[in-house]
Amino acid sequence: QVQLVESGGGLVQPGGSLRLSCAVSGFTLDYYTIGWFRQAPGKEREGVSCISGSDGSTYYADSVKGRFTISRDNAKNTVYLQMNSLKPEDTAVYYCAAANGGSSWSRGRDIYEYDYWGQGTQVTVSS
Repeated sequence: QVQLVESGGGLVQPGGSLRLSCAVSGFTLDYYTIGWFRQAPGKEREGVSCISGSDGSTYYADSVKGRFTISRDNAKNTVYLQMNSLKPEDTAVYYCAAANGGSSWSRGRDIYEYDYWGQGTQVTVSS
């Protein structure tokens, strides 16, 4: 059974850091692209970053480049999103999702490419 479970969200001050984790089961990371998405109240879900299953290539939305880093630990079947220099506009529910195969950013940021989703974790950036 495929399952994705996010953790690591919380309340942080502007300029602070958080690391989100996405623990996956039922498949191996080598064959799946894992994407991180976020959805703020009243807004559409948007792609934040993804890591390709085929070669581990990483991609980022312009709004988070230089601040967020995606990585994976195949032994732990876990993907991480390290978020630094957080801003109030980063406040959202963050979701991880899995898509079969490798990826490019055009694919990786498209919610319709993903087959499996986690339940989400809240990130609030506020003073």
